[in-house]
Amino acid sequence: MLIGEVARRSGVSARMLRHYEALGLVRPTGRSGAGYREYAPEDIRRIFHVESLRSLGLSLRDVGRALDDPGFRPAELVDDLARRTRERIARETELLTRLRRIAAAEPAGWEDVLRTVALLRALGSGSAGTRQRAALSVAAEGPGVAEALVAAVLRETDPNVAGALRWALAHGGGEGAPALLAEGLGAPGAAVRERAVRALVELPGDEATALLRDALAHPDAVVRGYAAPALAARHVADAVPVLVEMVVAGTNDVDAADALGALASDPALTERIATGLTDRLADGTAGPAVRRRLTQALADVPGPTATRALTELANDGDRGVALTAGHLLRRRGEG
Repeated sequence: MLIGEVARRSGVSARMLRHYEALGLVRPTGRSGAGYREYAPEDIRRIFHVESLRSLGLSLRDVGRALDDPGFRPAELVDDLARRTRERIARETELLTRLRRIAAAEPAGWEDVLRTVALLRALGSGSAGTRQRAALSVAAEGPGVAEALVAAVLRETDPNVAGALRWALAHGGGEGAPALLAEGLGAPGAAVRERAVRALVELPGDEATALLRDALAHPDAVVRGYAAPALAARHVADAVPVLVEMVVAGTNDVDAADALGALASDPALTERIATGLTDRLADGTAGPAVRRRLTQALADVPGPTATRALTELANDGDRGVALTAGHLLRRRGEG
């Protein structure tokens, strides 16, 4: 079969077939009487082998080794190809993400594009100082940078930079951030979920409050532990059960007790909070350490229910519980 016919049937151009011949990949078996290249069936099969290996991303040099080297180990080459493919996908994904973030900033001209590119590079810098300065400058950039900021805050491990990023989200760069942070709450990594809820806590507005309310039912106790005190500061009564559980569990119990005391200053919530705490004392399962924390949590809860509970606790079998309760009663003028 002459080269033109081979090119038509194989889909490989005559020019590429000549290139294969020059590299020694596919040599036609013979020549016609007029000197034209003639390809035998074995040559055609080799062409298809070459094309199949090229489709995997092999270089022509590697294709030649694969076909001609008896000691060639395909598994090693396939592993190397897989690694290079993953790296290429990662690079292209990063580029796609960067382009999407530039588009989100709605650039009006090339100066806006370049400014956004510079910001993205700074937020991804290996220098913590550079990342922090970039975060603090974001407020001046206006809307459209929330996605970049959220991505940065979810991966940031330096506490100072993370604080600057949260500040930037709360002061001018946070449009659209609540929904993006809500996605972070569903991340498989506990550290990412914690960073997401800490950033959400600092965001103002009803949307952030609604997401924090949803976070009260989150399976991650750390997420609940950040959401509940933040909601108490926003005077959201739904946080009470989680705050009580935090006191019982000893998870940021001092902050939880303070939050309960602040909410209890509202007469509409006083009885609910006092009952929530005293019910945990009445169930008979609270050990001395839990009783001490519950006693301390009752300190700033006014009303007769809390006073009765402290009176009983003043006679508790645990000396520390009894002394604390007695002190609190005297402070109330009841002891």
